[in-house]
Amino acid sequence: DVQLQASGGGLVQTGGSLRLSCAASGFNFDDYAIGWFRQVPGKEREGVSCISTSDGNTYYHDSVKGRFAISRDYTRNVVYLQMNSLKDEDTAVYYCAARLGWALIGCSGAGEVMDYWGKGTLVTVSS
Repeated sequence: DVQLQASGGGLVQTGGSLRLSCAASGFNFDDYAIGWFRQVPGKEREGVSCISTSDGNTYYHDSVKGRFAISRDYTRNVVYLQMNSLKDEDTAVYYCAARLGWALIGCSGAGEVMDYWGKGTLVTVSS
């Protein structure tokens, strides 16, 4: 079975850091672009960051550029999202998703074209 297991969320103070992990199984990890999306109740889901396959190409939402960093470990089939200098507005449920191919399609939107989704992990940033 295809699984995308997001973890690493929690409560953190404004300005703090968290690292989210997305563990993938049940599909050929090397062939899929992986993305992180987030959603706040009452608002549309938005793409936060995506990473391509072997070329390492990445996408970041303007609001997280310079603060978040995405990476992937091909030996462990895991994608990480390092989140630094967290702001209150980063509070959301974060989801990871996978899409077959190298192209970072759908990352700038709500992720409708992603093939697989995991359950989310809640990030709460509070002062």
